[in-house]
Amino acid sequence: KMSEYNSVQKSALKLKDIGAISAGKKKKKKNKESKHRMEQVVTTQNEEEVKTKKAYLDKRTPAQIAFDKMQEKRQMERILNKASKTHKHRVEDFNRHLDTLTEHYDIPKVSWTK
Repeated sequence: KMSEYNSVQKSALKLKDIGAISAGKKKKKKNKESKHRMEQVVTTQNEEEVKTKKAYLDKRTPAQIAFDKMQEKRQMERILNKASKTHKHRVEDFNRHLDTLTEHYDIPKVSWTK
């Protein structure tokens, strides 16, 4: 039975007329850009040094950089606000919010006798 399988091709399938393009396995690209962004977040003091050395070219536009900085700032503010409030304080704020709402949001009373 083994002689029946001797002529079987055991290599990867090859497409016609592409040859050079499809030759070889595709290598996964390491995400250097995201690693660098994480480094930037951790070491914000070294930004000037990175710019002067130009060891890494940041591919983001100035608008994207500003957006990321503002997002990070807002996230920090949100975390600090949540950490500063106690549960009792949150409940009081929520009750105050409910008091400001109009009666339009109240559950209507339904009766079968009417």
